[in-house]
Amino acid sequence: MGQMLVRNLDESVIERLKQKALERGTSLEQVAREVLTEAAKVDDRAAWAAKMDALRAQTKFDPTWDSVAVIREWRDRDRLTRLYEEREAERAAATEQPKAEGT
Repeated sequence: MGQMLVRNLDESVIERLKQKALERGTSLEQVAREVLTEAAKVDDRAAWAAKMDALRAQTKFDPTWDSVAVIREWRDRDRLTRLYEEREAERAAATEQPKAEGT
């Protein structure tokens, strides 16, 4: 196995790697080794394409599914939820106001 010395690393990079090592319960050296190994992998387009094909095979195409309609439905539901919450807050404030005036 070879060795390598890396000089002039930004302190924030070292701190992030130390945090990853702490989270994983391993050494800084091991995390750096894994990062460098992953970065040095050969760009294997055939392997990447095979992974994408496998992922595509896990999902089923539905020509009737309309993403625009789904987004609109979520947006409208969020809008209605916000309106409802605002009205509830106004009602709560209105019921609190007479109590404060009565004391």
